[in-house]
Amino acid sequence: MTAAAEKALEIIADQGGTIRTGEALAAGIHQRTLYALRDSGALERVARGFYRLADLPFVGDPDLALVAGRIPHGVVCLISALSLHDLTTQIAHEVHIAIPRSARYPVCDDVPLAVYRFSSESYEAGVMEHGIGGAVVRVYGQEKTIADCFKYRNKIGIDLVTEALAVYRRRSGASWQKILEYAKINRVDNKIRPYLEALT
Repeated sequence: MTAAAEKALEIIADQGGTIRTGEALAAGIHQRTLYALRDSGALERVARGFYRLADLPFVGDPDLALVAGRIPHGVVCLISALSLHDLTTQIAHEVHIAIPRSARYPVCDDVPLAVYRFSSESYEAGVMEHGIGGAVVRVYGQEKTIADCFKYRNKIGIDLVTEALAVYRRRSGASWQKILEYAKINRVDNKIRPYLEALT
């Protein structure tokens, strides 16, 4: 392996094991080196312009890792977040992501997306980071996700919300107050309160 290839692998490892072509070029990795690493099997092409180290652990949800790499300002939300938190048995056929209202609409040809524009306060509240296969995925926490799902209950179905509430209720540290705080940000606190009281 050439010195350039070894240096490139170090750079990619330092970035968590995944890299976009633009990031590689900006970090001083020549395009020829990137392609040589791909052709040798040291790098795997996840999607157009997005690569990961071949020796990374198995990726549990490659779509989320891909979206995190391609749309760094996106936050995994709604059904995709419920699934990541094991709060639903439903499988999302799209990756649900939130973006700020003023952001450009994201394009990701390799993965079907369901994009939601959140207000600044709602977009910034309750974000946590989750490591998946070397990628850092930004996702809303359990309580924020439930509050968001209630806000969008007419789109995703109230049954999904009640299922998530029932699962969440059985968990250690479950807090109706935290859900209400996020519901207030989403301006649905008075509407979700009867559902929470029914489960108390």
